[in-house]
Amino acid sequence: MELKGKVALVTGAGSGIGRAAAVRLAREGAAVGVLSHTENEIVAAAREIGDAGGTAIPLTADVADAAAMERAVGELAKRFGRLDIVFANAGINGVWAPIDELTPEEWDRTINTNLRGTFLTLRYTVPHLKKAGGGSVVITASINGTRVFSNAGAIAYSTTKAGQVAMAQMAALELAKHRIRVNVVCPGRIDTAIQENTQARNVEAAKEPVEYLEGAIPLTDGKAGSSFDVAELVLFLASERSKHITGTPVWIDGGQSLLIG
Repeated sequence: MELKGKVALVTGAGSGIGRAAAVRLAREGAAVGVLSHTENEIVAAAREIGDAGGTAIPLTADVADAAAMERAVGELAKRFGRLDIVFANAGINGVWAPIDELTPEEWDRTINTNLRGTFLTLRYTVPHLKKAGGGSVVITASINGTRVFSNAGAIAYSTTKAGQVAMAQMAALELAKHRIRVNVVCPGRIDTAIQENTQARNVEAAKEPVEYLEGAIPLTDGKAGSSFDVAELVLFLASERSKHITGTPVWIDGGQSLLIG
């Protein structure tokens, strides 16, 4: 119970990495605000945590909506009186298409959710972290845009992931004097449904022919990592065990990006 007495916010907590992390943080004693724009998912996530003996409240908000995020964060802080841990995990793959076929509206949607959403999460949680005397922020980026640039059509997505790393490193330096740490997890292929929600259009036109070695994930003979693998890393970065780590991206991909970068 190393997080007993702590309060955490997890965005994108309805499924996948966010839900696994919320469950893991709660298991270690944190009270968790599970946030998503899909109400039924987070109600179920909060119920799962409660049924296991943990404490969680569902928060419904679109991370790209400033008023909604301010309201949700305020509700969490009011309910538990503090905020110590922020896992800015919400994001979308969006549309993957050649740069001259991607529409401005498609670009904006990915940028708004992934980059604006991360900014707004920090914007409205940092005052509460300062009030608590410090804390930990963890942001979900990706191997795309940080180590890997070979996924055809992923220009909007990769741009947001690179931007999240830069945002985290800028924030880490700015917030260090407040004893707030900011780090990034960069997953490779993980067994979540995000790939199923990717809209790919004519990506072959943007692809550069290349051959890769068999077993794109060397550590596991090609098997994807799990959401719970990432949740363990989030727990470490949220805990005092990582008290001297800030401004650091951590790739969690079984060596995948070392082959396909």
